[in-house]
Amino acid sequence: MKIALVCTHGGHLTQLLRLLEAFEGHRIFFVTHYSPRDNEVKAIAPVYFCPNIGTRLHRFAWVAVWSLVVLLREKPQVIVSTGSEIALPFLFWGRLMGIKSVFIESWSRVQSLSRTGKLVYPLVDEFWVQWPQLLRVCGPKARYYGAVK
Repeated sequence: MKIALVCTHGGHLTQLLRLLEAFEGHRIFFVTHYSPRDNEVKAIAPVYFCPNIGTRLHRFAWVAVWSLVVLLREKPQVIVSTGSEIALPFLFWGRLMGIKSVFIESWSRVQSLSRTGKLVYPLVDEFWVQWPQLLRVCGPKARYYGAVK
């Protein structure tokens, strides 16, 4: 199975890297922002880099088109994302293309969902939280399996 691992740099990337063992035996590729950790990610699997989106609408529009190109080229069966804004276009296109998806809410979200979590909740097949008390503010799709350590 081919799996797209989509996340921003920093803590979101750290969380996804801690899950690598779960993807053993599968073909993976990363989608993330340019950062000082580029070589670390390149050493693990193929990677697509894009500029940090942040709140810049023109960058988000560019990444929205670019993400469709990446998904059409790679044809993953599953998209797994730990966030943040880079997840939105990938999970949107993935939904339209019938690609299964999992969003893992950030470990730092204990009482409320992130903005990204709120936006992608209707798009994903699986929505995982890392704190059991967060289930109270989520819909029925949310699951708690423990924290990423």
